[in-house]
Amino acid sequence: MTENQPATEQIDGEPTDVPDRTVRAAGAVLWRDGAGGLEVAVVHRPRYDDWSLPKGKLDPGELPAHTAAREVTEETGFSCVLSRFLTRVTYEVPAVGGTAPKVVDYFAARAGGGAFAPNDEVDVLRWAPVAEARELLSYPHDGRVLDAFEQLPAALSTVLLVRHAKAGKRSEWSGDDVLRPLSAAGQRQRDALHSLLPLYGPVRVHSAPRVRCQQTVAPVAADLGVEIADEPLFSEEGYRADPSAAVARMLRIAAGPGPVVVCSQGGVIPDLVARLARSGPLRGRPGLRPEEAASRKGSVWTLSFSPDPALGNGSAPALRLVAADYLADPVPGT
Repeated sequence: MTENQPATEQIDGEPTDVPDRTVRAAGAVLWRDGAGGLEVAVVHRPRYDDWSLPKGKLDPGELPAHTAAREVTEETGFSCVLSRFLTRVTYEVPAVGGTAPKVVDYFAARAGGGAFAPNDEVDVLRWAPVAEARELLSYPHDGRVLDAFEQLPAALSTVLLVRHAKAGKRSEWSGDDVLRPLSAAGQRQRDALHSLLPLYGPVRVHSAPRVRCQQTVAPVAADLGVEIADEPLFSEEGYRADPSAAVARMLRIAAGPGPVVVCSQGGVIPDLVARLARSGPLRGRPGLRPEEAASRKGSVWTLSFSPDPALGNGSAPALRLVAADYLADPVPGT
């Protein structure tokens, strides 16, 4: 195993393609507020006699976020709520005929309910401050994951900005475009989003007033037992009329309780994300231009906001976009 392999960090786009022989895995920095401050979970694996962060291989049909949440629960006994993407780590592992690259995507994850019980994979779980956890970990690349975790506060406001799923071609729809529904392909994307978005613990759902937008997030709202809040400013014509008002509206939504899902359109999302990014450095970058902010149908931007009193002007909450992570398609392999 090459322990000094540098990590490759995802900032605002999809992770780079990986070779077919690559072993895909995902994990998380699981954290909680302890009696003495923030603590993270470190696990001991008896098979390797090492200390590591919770992680495991992707099962067929899983996205890294699915795997990270599942592995956290399997290895630690705690449920979790995912938030921002942290980093990608690559190293070599034994394989038939030599070695193969292993790629592990890591997320931040807040611990929920549960309790640890020793199991076949993990016999000890230790909660520790980050500095102590870093000393305990067996591999340098796990320390770099903690470095990425410490770059931003653990508790951030999360907005899951979704572009509606596929709805066929506008030219082939004879009715009012507001009423254009999801296609069969769009329904598959909707179902995939229904399995993905709850991993981030949303408590509210907002949508542009378009049938295809509302259908995309309706299963999530139904599970939560909440109404979908109409957001005219996130429709294409509403956004064109007043982009600044739409930005302020997004900041007010982000400032509300808990993570939130917002569904919008392709004529809105790239410019909206770019404008939000102009409030300050975006995890080491000066910002995003609209042409850099992709927005495929069914895609998700995980937007993380942090309080910034310097931005307060009375017209919108004093929040700054500090991380923006993009998933192009919720259907694995498409």
